[in-house]
Amino acid sequence: MASVLNIILPVFTLILAGFVCRRLGLLGPNAASEINRMVVWLCLPALLFEAMATVVWEQIWQPGFIISYGLSTVGLFAITLIWRRRRTGNLVDASVQGLSASYANTGYMGIPLCLLVFGKAGMEPALISCLVVICVLFSISVICIEVGLQSEKSLSKAVGKVTLALVKNPIVVAPILGSLWTATAQPLPAPLHQFLKMLSAATGPCALISLGLFLAHRHKGKNERGTSLVLIKLFAHPLITWVLAFYVFRLPLMWAQAALLLSALPTGTGPFMLAEFYRREGSLVSNTILISTLGSLVTLSACLFFIGA
Repeated sequence: MASVLNIILPVFTLILAGFVCRRLGLLGPNAASEINRMVVWLCLPALLFEAMATVVWEQIWQPGFIISYGLSTVGLFAITLIWRRRRTGNLVDASVQGLSASYANTGYMGIPLCLLVFGKAGMEPALISCLVVICVLFSISVICIEVGLQSEKSLSKAVGKVTLALVKNPIVVAPILGSLWTATAQPLPAPLHQFLKMLSAATGPCALISLGLFLAHRHKGKNERGTSLVLIKLFAHPLITWVLAFYVFRLPLMWAQAALLLSALPTGTGPFMLAEFYRREGSLVSNTILISTLGSLVTLSACLFFIGA
């Protein structure tokens, strides 16, 4: 419990910092949106590009792990999206909510937790999970959102509009460009690499501070707690991954345990970034992040006990 608390506590502290800064008037009413725009247009694309441009494919090519973790993550997103789409009638909101139920905090919590539990060997499954969540899942959700936005406006010429929107979206373009750079087999120039690393490092802290700023506002109207999304993230996600990793694909023990642990992580800030960026209601997403992060104290501790860490 203490080791999990040491990783989760900084997450709450950054959220609290944003909350306090807004309540004290140190940051203005538009700070949450502006900081989030910086994350979406600068920090996150830098993180995605660097991740894909510097990846060593031989080290992360673990088909069983990729399929187990990827199938449970993307599959859960699809199931939740369909369910919420039927309930709300809105593809954009359903996409953000589906992301909230499947987007694990692999970067900010998953990497240090895997290193703590598995040592240096834990870096590889943590990196793969980051690529699955940030590059694959995030891109799919952006595509669904863009399709939903165009459908809201007009059904005609929707494909062309969606394609144009995706081409202009830095979250989709950045990993593609990073992959193209990897194909050249050339290292990133040192100044460029350092620039990308500095922007990448700001992604998590800025997103969490932006979340705290958002929570400092008193929002009127319906304020859903997101309990169902939290239950899906903290219980359904690791349960599905556990079955796939241990019984379907029968991964080596460390890889199976890492898949389980990474799927039990709480919701990361990605869904909140998209909710703010696309001007959707953010209270449900922010509540999901907060409650799942708090609840993960129990679920992660249970996973650590299960794997004997």
